[in-house]
Parts: sequence; structure tokens; C-alpha cells
Amino acid sequence: MPNKRDGGGLSKTQAAAKFLGVSVLAGAVLAGLALPAAGALGLAAKGSVEGFDEIPANLKTPPLSQRTTILDADGGEIAKVYSRDRTVVDLKDMSPYIRKAIVAIEDARFYEHGAIDLKGILRAVNKNAQSGGVSQGASTLTQQYVKNVFVEEAGDDPDKVAQATQQTIGRKVKELKYAIQVEKELGKRRILQNYLNITFFGQQAYGIEAAAQRYFSKHAKDLSLEESALLAGIVQSPSRYDPVSAPNEATRRRNTVLQRMADLKDITQAQADAAAKKPIKLAVSRPKNGCITATHGAGFFCDYIRKVFLGDRSFGKNREERLKRWDQGGMTIHTTLDPQTQKSIQASLSDHVYQDDPVASAATIVEPGTGKILGMGQSRPYGFGPNQTVINLSVDHNMGGGAGYQPGSTFKPVIAAAALEQGTSPEQEYPSPYRMPYPSPVQTCNGEWRGSPSDMTQNENRQEVGPYGMKEATAKSVNTYFVQLISDMGICPAVKMAQKMGIERADGKPLQQVPSMTLGVQEMSPLTMASGYAAFANGGEYCSPVAIESITDARGQQLRVPQTSCRSAMSKRTADTVNTLLKGVVEDGTGKEAGLKGRDSAGKTGTSDSRYAAWFVGYTPNAAGAVWVGDPQHKRKMYNITIGGVPHEKVYGADTPGPIWRDAMTGALAGRPAPALPTVPVSDPVKDKGGDQGDDKGRGKHRPGRGHGGDNKPGGGWHLPDWPGLFGGTNGG
Repeated sequence: MPNKRDGGGLSKTQAAAKFLGVSVLAGAVLAGLALPAAGALGLAAKGSVEGFDEIPANLKTPPLSQRTTILDADGGEIAKVYSRDRTVVDLKDMSPYIRKAIVAIEDARFYEHGAIDLKGILRAVNKNAQSGGVSQGASTLTQQYVKNVFVEEAGDDPDKVAQATQQTIGRKVKELKYAIQVEKELGKRRILQNYLNITFFGQQAYGIEAAAQRYFSKHAKDLSLEESALLAGIVQSPSRYDPVSAPNEATRRRNTVLQRMADLKDITQAQADAAAKKPIKLAVSRPKNGCITATHGAGFFCDYIRKVFLGDRSFGKNREERLKRWDQGGMTIHTTLDPQTQKSIQASLSDHVYQDDPVASAATIVEPGTGKILGMGQSRPYGFGPNQTVINLSVDHNMGGGAGYQPGSTFKPVIAAAALEQGTSPEQEYPSPYRMPYPSPVQTCNGEWRGSPSDMTQNENRQEVGPYGMKEATAKSVNTYFVQLISDMGICPAVKMAQKMGIERADGKPLQQVPSMTLGVQEMSPLTMASGYAAFANGGEYCSPVAIESITDARGQQLRVPQTSCRSAMSKRTADTVNTLLKGVVEDGTGKEAGLKGRDSAGKTGTSDSRYAAWFVGYTPNAAGAVWVGDPQHKRKMYNITIGGVPHEKVYGADTPGPIWRDAMTGALAGRPAPALPTVPVSDPVKDKGGDQGDDKGRGKHRPGRGHGGDNKPGGGWHLPDWPGLFGGTNGG
């Protein structure tokens, strides 16, 4: 916690220590402080204090911790984050009244003495001796500044803060030595400026600019006489003289400062009397710190920025160093977040999934070819209250997300792309029966997978019987077609294609090499799926997601930021062929409800086993997005459920995630170019299967091979992770 003087007075032990310290320092001065020898200080008691000469000559002044401002791509503010709320300003940007008031009440002879005030020490020693306690202190503004530097360097470490403020002779002598250095090197004007920027004014405000904003909602340069006197009075005891919680004490203290200014001829007595008659008029601005204050639902994106910063060696050689740099703040971070896209995502989520629904939804949109994250949101707001969460449902576990969600049939295009790269024709037919065992054995990267006759998969309904070609099988999402496809091709090409497309498990584990991977049984995140599909829109080139455009530090210098890494995941012809297949999904397949009006789009629906999750992942040439709907704790199956006020007998990827994607993309792309998706001709066998069944064939009843990669428990059914333990709490995060 930040160091705060409690204002409750000193204990007898503390008073004695302070009195002793003042007395010793007085003796030191009288003995001839200019002689830099420990003996001259009269402090020869063994172990009581470091030798004066042994104290390092240079005071290490850490950068003052300040606010960091996070901006969207248009320069609009997303949020301010800080360890300490402070904005450093030049002395010329501070009211003349505050400069005079702080000197008058804290160190009236500031411009007359050096590092210490001999007259002040003698006066304090005499006064304290008479009272038997500590009725007066003797620290100059310079000494107070040095102590504040110690506190700032300690940060929020309670042990270091205690060391920086301990009432010992040793610390006082250190403070004194550094004060001499500071007076010599900085001069009075700079010392006063630094002091007013570093000192604590209560209410989480550090420095005069933050204090002016907190109490009066104005800049430090605009403070009036009475406002300046009030703030100057707070410094001695921020809790005791807090004008918010103790207005009477604060008023008395303010009037003491005004009278002191009059006595020193900084103002006239008439000015002091007039100001003292005025009641305190506050215009309090409450602290707005952290991602919880982010605009347009961007709290999760804001938190993602922090995770990126703390995880990238560009900002420090280890996490501790990066965390210290983040806490020091003072940065302006320009991000990739497009405000139009972000608003559209949040509006669509709010329309289709309510905050208190039994399930949640998350959506992410990225830009093909750049990897820029344009928007990221979810139906449950960022926070700690009911139906809120701080878990980012759009990202992998190591970036603040959960364990991910089975993407179902949205994984099938990865299998199709791998097969096409292996030379499989898009017109390849398979018998595709309603139900079939997994073919065995199947080649993996490390050998063979072998199943048993009881390892079965099936389509969504009995009317789905082949033969099918790839286009119709993709449009109707035929499970048995894709199981036959991966079995012929082998699992290794599919694994390698997923890796090249950046598609990985949300928990960071390697993809399990089992035939059921074609049905999307391994947990992924929306950001992963959106970025992977962006490769189809980008001629087969995958670009890793990025969230930061630039960072300017407190000194105005540009920092090096992480850049996207692009690589070829597949040939352009393969990407264009997948475009053809996935356009069929939104034109007359399972994703018709997600199709966009007036612009080319392509995509794929998906549901997980038992409908714990439903997806739509799709793209245009200039945006790729993924939408997930489900229970983050993986407990609620989406049967006989109402979502966003709409009842569902069972949820499909087409009827809930699809419309969310459609509305989010429509708003995000409004007024923007509508280029065509490149495609190639793909014919289907002439076969009438009775039309589209209106389902994403959701991964409903298949049973991946027992004992192969842990896809299901012995005896049937899925093996599920301990979801409540992964997410924690009761807020559905």
C-alpha cells in the first residue's frame, strides 16, 4: 500500500525517537556538518549509524510512477491504469498560490537555508525539550523530498516502505547526506517542483496535478488561493485533514495555512481573512483506475494489453522488471482497437445474449494480413459483481482466459485445407453413411492410431447419407465425410496445418493426434479461431494477432513493441478453394442466418458434444471474427434454454452465434470497402439429398476413440476437465 501519514499523532516511543533524531542532527550541525566524518557527528555508538563518508554520494531517483493511458486506434481513451495516480507537471503549470502555500506551511525559510535549517533545528530542539515530546519538526522541504524519494523507490512493498520511513538516526543521517547533494545539484526551483510532483495528497492522489483533479476537477495551474491553502494543509496528515471525510479539520488546517501565508507577507491579511470565510467547495473526481473503467466493454482488451506487456521481453528481461516498468507507468499506449468495431461487437452481444443469461458469449474480430485485433468483447461485463467476470473468454489461458471451448465443426475447414494441400481434389467423394466406426489404423506424426469397432461417429440426423463431395459435405457439415477424409489423409498433415494457421489448444498443450480432432473436440479460444480463419481471407498467409501499435514513455521516447509475424500456411489456391467451400455454408448451408448483405462473406458453424458450446467463425476480405456461446464453467447444456429472450429447444451455431457474428460484422464494416472473396470453381456430385437440414451437425453424438488422447471416458461419454476449478468463483467467468 502507498505510504500514508495517518495523522493520528506519534506514540511515546516514536516521539522519543524523533526527538532524539532532531537533537542528534542539531548536535551534528553544531559540531560542524561540513566535516564529512562520522566522529564529528557525535554518532560513534557502535552499530548506531553508518559512517557519513560510507553513505553513497548519489541519490538514485527512480522515475515517478504515473498514469498510463491506453488509447484506441483513433486516439480515443480506453482506460487509465496506474499504481499511483500522478501526472508530472512543470512548476510553471502550478498555481503561484500552491507554490507559496506549501513553502509557507512546510518550510517557511526554504529559500534562506541550505539542505538543513539550523535555526529551525534549534527552535525545534528548544520547543520539544520544553514540551517533553515532539511539538515541532525540523525537516526542510529538501529533506522531505528525499524521504519521498525513498518511499517512491520502495513502491508498494510494505517492508521497503517501512525501511524508508523508519524513525532511526541512521535513516535521518542518510536523508541529510542526500539532501546536501540535492540542494547542490538541483537548486530551489527544481526541488520545489519535484516535491510538489512526488508528495501524497490523500485520496489516491500523488502530486499536485492529480490532487487538483481529484478534489477540484481542475488543473494545478488553475487553483485559487483557498484551494491551494487547502491542498498544502493536507500534506502533513492526508487522513486527518481529508476535506472529503473531515471537512471541519480540513477547514481549520486551511485557515492555518492562510494565516501563515499572511504572516510571511505572501498575501495580505485581508486576502487571508476573505479566503478563510469561504466554505470549502469541492468538485471531487473519483479515481478511475484500471481496466474496470474501460469504455465500450473494452475491459478485457485492456487487460489483454497488460498481459502482452508483462509477457514480452521487449519491455524487460524478466517479468519482475516488466511489472516494475508497468507500475511506474507514464506511458501512452496506442492500440489496434477499432472503436467502430468494438461498439458493434458490444451492441450485438447485448442484443443477443443478456448479462444474466445462464450462458455467456464472447466475440473477437481481427484484420487479415496485419493480425490487428480490431474488437474484443463478451456478454458478461468486466468486473467482480454478479454476472460479471475478469476472465477473458476470448483468449488462451496464459493470456487471462479460461481453458477454452470445443470449436466443433468450425475445425473442419482446417482439415479441408490440409487435404487440399496434400493434393486431394475438392470434388473428392465419400460414401458418408449416417453412422460408422472410426477407420483404423490411421497414421499420426509419431506412428499409428488404432481404434476399436465400438469407436463410432455419426451425423446429426438419419437423412444425412452420402455419397457427398467436399462442397456439399462442408455446407451440411457432414461428420462422417470428414472422418473419412482425415483417415485417408492421415492426422499429421492436419496437425501441421493447424500449427501453421496458429490454431492451438487454449491450455497450451499439444494437439491430441486422434481422428476425432476433425470434429473439433479440443478446446480453443475465439481469438485463436478468428486469427486462423483470417489466413483463408488473406490468400493463405497467417499473421499472428497483435494489439499494440506504439508506446510512448514518460520521456516522450518510443518503445519497441511486438510486431505481427506472418507466414504462409497454405497456397493461395487452397485458400481460395476453402473460400468457395465456406461461401457455400453462408449461402445455402448451415450458416445462412449469418450471411452478410451486400458483401462477400464465408464461414462455418459449430457446436460441441452435448451442446456445451456453439460457434460461428467467418470472414470477409477485410475482417475475420469468431463468436462463441456457452457456459464458461462447462456445466450447462444448451437444451431447452432461453438466451437473449429467445427460447431454444437446442442451440445451433447457426441460430445464436451466427446472428451475433452477422450483426457485429455488419456494424464493424459499415461504410467500408466490400471487396470480393477470390474463389475457384468446385462442382458437386449431382445428387439430391432433400435439401439443407438447417443444422450445423454439431458434433452431436460422435464418440472419439476410447483410450486415444483422453477424448472420452472408458464406457462412453466425454471426459471433461474440472471446469469450476479452472474458472473459480460463481460469476460464470
